[in-house]
Amino acid sequence: MINSQDIKKGTCIRLDGKLYFCIDFLHVKPGKGNTIMRTTLKDVVRGNVIERRFNIGEKLEDVRVERRPYQYLYQEGEEFIFMNQETFEQIPIAKSLINGVDFMKEGQIVDVVSDASTDTILFADMPIKVQLAVTYTEPGIKGDTATNTLKPAKVESGAEVRVPLFINEGDVIEINTQDGSYTGRVK
Repeated sequence: MINSQDIKKGTCIRLDGKLYFCIDFLHVKPGKGNTIMRTTLKDVVRGNVIERRFNIGEKLEDVRVERRPYQYLYQEGEEFIFMNQETFEQIPIAKSLINGVDFMKEGQIVDVVSDASTDTILFADMPIKVQLAVTYTEPGIKGDTATNTLKPAKVESGAEVRVPLFINEGDVIEINTQDGSYTGRVK
């Protein structure tokens, strides 16, 4: 149990039977009355965001979570098989629990977040930026960098990304896994 004033960004709490991560918090001292803690919480399973106010001193159930690096091995149906980097144990994780799954390739290291008390896997996070090779795109036009026109390109993970006209097959590009956007070409 923790006090509401001890909530910080990244704190995981159990509220109404669900797990939430704190993504923002603010101590508020109104003109009259007690100080309150205004928080923005993200549901671990569904991903929806709620705002909740707590009185200072209110007891909340905190959840200890662990982040461990796992290596992606292969896909088996709708599940992805990962290997723990420390124990070499292999575990399946459902596609719906992996953030940025479209940009994952074999051998990729991801952070798997689990509930430490029950060893239940909550979700897996890809790195924010990944580098992937372009496997197919229409031929680029040399020197066409003046406009912000984008064309579709398929990358080695199988995902399709919108890229500038000067990108060609074989180029390695950097992609933001949170929104799937092109961020730059790797030299």
